[in-house]
Amino acid sequence: MSKIDRRRFLGLAIPGVTALAAGCGTPQTSLRASSFRLATFSADVTPPLGHALMGGGIASAARVDDPLFAHGVVLLGADKPLVLLSMDWCEIRNDAYERWRSVLAKAAGTDPRRVLLTCVHVHDAPIADLEAQRLLERRQAAGSICDLDFHERAVQRVARALRTSLDSSRRITHFGTGLGRVEQVASNRRFLGGDGQPTFGRTSSTRDPLAHAAPEGTVDPWLRTLSFWENNRPVAALHCYATHPMSYYGKGGVSSDFVGMARRKMQAQDPTVVQIYCSGCSGNVTAGKYNDGASENRPVLAQRIYAAMSQAWQATRRYPLNQAAFRSTPLDLQPRTGPGFTVAELERRLASDPKPFGQCLAALGLSWHKRAAAGRPIDLPLIDFGEAKLLLLPAEAYVEYQLFAQEQHSGSFVMVMGYGECAPGYIPTEKAWQENDTNLHDWCWVAPGSELRMKEAIHRVLAPNPEGIPQQSPGLSRKAGSDPGK
Repeated sequence: MSKIDRRRFLGLAIPGVTALAAGCGTPQTSLRASSFRLATFSADVTPPLGHALMGGGIASAARVDDPLFAHGVVLLGADKPLVLLSMDWCEIRNDAYERWRSVLAKAAGTDPRRVLLTCVHVHDAPIADLEAQRLLERRQAAGSICDLDFHERAVQRVARALRTSLDSSRRITHFGTGLGRVEQVASNRRFLGGDGQPTFGRTSSTRDPLAHAAPEGTVDPWLRTLSFWENNRPVAALHCYATHPMSYYGKGGVSSDFVGMARRKMQAQDPTVVQIYCSGCSGNVTAGKYNDGASENRPVLAQRIYAAMSQAWQATRRYPLNQAAFRSTPLDLQPRTGPGFTVAELERRLASDPKPFGQCLAALGLSWHKRAAAGRPIDLPLIDFGEAKLLLLPAEAYVEYQLFAQEQHSGSFVMVMGYGECAPGYIPTEKAWQENDTNLHDWCWVAPGSELRMKEAIHRVLAPNPEGIPQQSPGLSRKAGSDPGK
């Protein structure tokens, strides 16, 4: 970091530099309370039978256990609209992510940066990366990530639903916040093995008795609910909790799994209130401590999520909606270039790997390299309601980033969604690299040193002072997140 950048990060005055929102070059904007309206929309995004699931890493769609949906809201007012969309898909990456944001922005009459798009990250669902799929098709590879025609139909279907919803928007006067503690769902992948050394094998379903007996580890136990109201009448509720949302998967049954089941139960409780679920930062958080993969566990886990949703709803406190300030800051994450991850090695793997999923992994890595080489940073967006803040982080960010964001405003309600732009894969902490987290062997395309970049960007966009110049953050030092490659 240059001297001038370090001074800006520490909140020091820099002669000749104009303060902008979040220190990112984008002026802060807000909507006026007198003109707030909310449009809600949804559309079916279930893939056809035979479509690849989880990017070709598991069995393709053989049946639909429950349909997949895109659920969203558009916040309208005196400024450009803000769009939030949660997809019952596994991931959306690179040019697919940009396609979604640009089409939805056009439908809403806003800028792509103001479209907050997140995936729930269920695994029996599609991954979309258009460039990676084109690479596979040009090489006539056996692997398949997504059907390009289906993807575009899904984009247009959701955009039509959004556009139609604008004609029936509701006046919004208040927003609400609530917390519900989730019992016996989340656990960190990391636990200590029989030899006392860290192991990282606590997956979504685990039969290892040590994994079940070990403590939960680092998790965020709270489900957060952000709601929108017309006076005392609720209009929509957004729920967010940090865990991989799978009970069992990989057998070809398309499903939104236990979190989708909980959302549907909450929706049935009061059909007049639109219910949306988002996954928090949970790259290293699963249900493995409490789940052995038995099909009977799906409704059990769903009931626990539903109970926390109900608790958060009952505990909701309303506030007048006086502002909805939008901020966004660019995040530059460097592509991984260690053994097996250089462009040349990924090209060779794409051409020669006998396993179709190996070909898909190579194509996904090459797509991310192409995006990084083009100098296209990831947008890190935030909507600031005053008493509450809604932040979207990219990909499979580890839960420590969510906890860090909340620590920056420990006295207020900070909802952190994960699985925005999913191209980087896992975004681990430096400690995970040092301990040789075995989950980073393939589904991680970012270089060591990402922790500092992530924390600096989070701190910038959460800057509380009105000038938008971030103040010094405790616990954020270059030494703690230094890039060992430099």
